[in-house]
Amino acid sequence: MSASAQRERQARQLSHELREGQDDDLRRRRWIIGLSLLGTLMGQIVSMYQTGLIRHLPDPPLDVFDSDKVDASTYAYKRFATPDALMMITNYSVTAWLAGAGGQGRVDRQPLLPVLMGAKIVGDTLTAVQLGREEWQENRKLCAYCQLATAASLASVVLAWPEASRGLKKLLSRD
Repeated sequence: MSASAQRERQARQLSHELREGQDDDLRRRRWIIGLSLLGTLMGQIVSMYQTGLIRHLPDPPLDVFDSDKVDASTYAYKRFATPDALMMITNYSVTAWLAGAGGQGRVDRQPLLPVLMGAKIVGDTLTAVQLGREEWQENRKLCAYCQLATAASLASVVLAWPEASRGLKKLLSRD
């Protein structure tokens, strides 16, 4: 079989596995992809505000939230001379990509993928919690959109753990 035909067969198999596969790891990965896409959506909404495409970010009716204040503050623009929500979009997109990479049973064939995904999600979550702390320290308010993305990251840690830990065990047990 030619290399081109083999890649075609592998792509067809991957398409089928990702769309039709029913194992627990794939179900959890689909949730991680959905939560990551929620994070990108939150980043898109805040980015529109931070770049002047929209003028106001509506908040839930709780005194702790003032997304306009937080996302217009120096806190939100001090890294890499760019609005932080634009980086948030890229960050959550990479997480979705790692969750979508590889087919069913990737922990056996490509154990590094679930390990990378798990490490990325843990890193995302620690970063999001730290940024929330900074958000509060500087503004005494929180961005509702950012906190929803943080909650998505926290849930993703729980979802990623089973596959990532098995992938790490597999990598460490290799001779």
